[in-house]
Amino acid sequence: MGYGGDAPGGPWATEVPGPALDGVRAVLLDTDGVITDTARLHAAAWKEAFDACLRAHGDDRPFDPDAEYRAHVDGASRLDGAAAFLASRALRLPAGHPGDPPGTGTVHAVAAAKDRLLTVALTAGPVTAWPDAVRLLRALRRAGVARAAVSASRHASQALRAAGVDALLDLVVDGREAARLGLPGKPDPALFRHAARRLGHRPDRTAVAEDAPAGTEAARRGGFHPVIGVDRTGGRATAELTAHGADLIVTDLTRLLRPAGG
Repeated sequence: MGYGGDAPGGPWATEVPGPALDGVRAVLLDTDGVITDTARLHAAAWKEAFDACLRAHGDDRPFDPDAEYRAHVDGASRLDGAAAFLASRALRLPAGHPGDPPGTGTVHAVAAAKDRLLTVALTAGPVTAWPDAVRLLRALRRAGVARAAVSASRHASQALRAAGVDALLDLVVDGREAARLGLPGKPDPALFRHAARRLGHRPDRTAVAEDAPAGTEAARRGGFHPVIGVDRTGGRATAELTAHGADLIVTDLTRLLRPAGG
């Protein structure tokens, strides 16, 4: 389903940015878990790849797709996430090489296994967008606020197109562009700073919406304001997002909107 045009009628047709976005000229949003409902696909792909690796190296404790996903890989690049989780299990594999095939012998091989699994999941579809994110993006577009998706995932552009929300964005900065430019992943603010420069807006006039602690920390380090933590876990992530730099927490992005004239 495409979301490029504003549907006539309905309360969303007159929503505008609310007080939390006063003075904001651009909004940068993470993709997985903020715009698209694909964080669960990443977590499932990591689980299958990590569990195979753990079994191969004598660790029979399966990867936790909730706690360990959030602690080690959510928001990070594939290689950084794989290395961080494996180190947390005292499993120090050789880094390997970018051309390593999917497997369990090197960090690159484990990352390649996850990438293959995720590609299959995204192709099988469907990929959906969070309805509150669509409403926010539409309201920002009507208000003339620039919008960018910023993600460490190499599949972010594919997910956004599959969900039909790419037309609501002015810019997508994903893991492929980060690799091409040699930009470090979150919690380094380089991805966000690059996106803000391309949009032509200062960090202090640019909001960031993130569901990962690595992302809120990157936004805080980069001087972005406000840093909006998006908690879609029923409250389990609120404390961690706040501790890592979120200025405010929302469970629904429409909390950032108000009716026009209201």
